[in-house]
Amino acid sequence: MTQEGWRARVKRVVMAQLTQGVTPQRIAFTVSLGALLSVFPIFGVTTALCALAAWLLRLNQPLMQLVNALLAPVHILLLYPYYRAGERLLGSEPAPLLDVAELAERFAHSPKQFVLDYGMIAVGGSLVWAISALVAVPLMYVILRPVLESLARGVKAGRQKMRGDGAV
Repeated sequence: MTQEGWRARVKRVVMAQLTQGVTPQRIAFTVSLGALLSVFPIFGVTTALCALAAWLLRLNQPLMQLVNALLAPVHILLLYPYYRAGERLLGSEPAPLLDVAELAERFAHSPKQFVLDYGMIAVGGSLVWAISALVAVPLMYVILRPVLESLARGVKAGRQKMRGDGAV
């Protein structure tokens, strides 16, 4: 998807939500939470996390999944730094993460130890992710809310203009 293509798609989804009466605050929260869940440092679970959060909090599922899909490349890029930061946080020795041959050898030697070692790396990465969420979600929300409120005013003005109302 081209840069202009994804922007147009996001704008289309957001504008549809605004015209259906969803508040800018709700959209900002959905996008912020979706962005956070989309970079959770366990590969393969972000779609389920986004779906569960949207369902539990009654957020817009298509918007949440769109954010998840758009951030898939970012998710892949953040796995390594989350894992390394998690190792530091837990005081663990850095384990090989990018050497596929060594990973396969470690697994073949002791699958149980492999799961224990790399499970702790995932735990450490998840802890770092949770700590970053304390800053990331409120920051994204504070940035997105005024932008979406401005869009909502534009939608409202457009509706009033179409109805022939003079008041804006």
